[in-house]
Amino acid sequence: MGRVDGKVALVTGGAMGMGESHSLLLAQEGAKVVVTDINTEAGEATAQQIRDAGGDAIFIQHDASSEEQWRSVIDQSVAAHGKIDILINNAGIVISKPNEETTLDDWDITMAVNSTGVFLGCKTVVPAMEKAGGGSIVNISSIYGIIGAPNAAAYQASKGAVRMLTKSCAVDYAQYNIRVNSIHPGVIRTPMLGDAANDEAAIKQVLAGTILERAAEPIEVSYAVLLLASDESSYMTGSELVVDGGYTTV
Repeated sequence: MGRVDGKVALVTGGAMGMGESHSLLLAQEGAKVVVTDINTEAGEATAQQIRDAGGDAIFIQHDASSEEQWRSVIDQSVAAHGKIDILINNAGIVISKPNEETTLDDWDITMAVNSTGVFLGCKTVVPAMEKAGGGSIVNISSIYGIIGAPNAAAYQASKGAVRMLTKSCAVDYAQYNIRVNSIHPGVIRTPMLGDAANDEAAIKQVLAGTILERAAEPIEVSYAVLLLASDESSYMTGSELVVDGGYTTV
């Protein structure tokens, strides 16, 4: 028996990296998965990978910063599966620039995807989850929504917004039996790392303050997602689950 058997999970940014890993694990543990992403080819491939393994998955092209597209995604998901139990707000981007070099366009697009996308997801999914009797929303923030770092002004502001939005939604949605928690990954070996992902010297430099002295694999974050998505975390809401190899400890 899977840990999320019978549940329907919607994963944004589910085509690659952590989103792909979250989608695959949730499907493996029994969920019907709706994969969304702006990258149609990669998103379709992730959904097909789930189906090839005997799981249930569909892909919907989705710009998470668009309210109209959010409404469409929710409607299509409910039409396909009758309900939504789990929402993983994973879609995100990073533009690495110090504050004085960050343009307004850089700021706006980062906020649109990383913060507004999460706000819209939390807001739009509520009626479907309420009708289903409740649910779990998992918002992917970052350790850089908690602590400071160089060359990440817009990214950090956007992830800090996700952290506090999560707490606000946890308070507002408890009446609907909807739990809302955030996950704060450290350095994860995904395409978002760029060339550094396969450069051990670069990884070591980035991880100078990490107790475990390595980057995480996406699956190590996905297991935290699975915990919060499942009924095993039934008494957790408004929580910050840090998955960072000890980076924020020192």
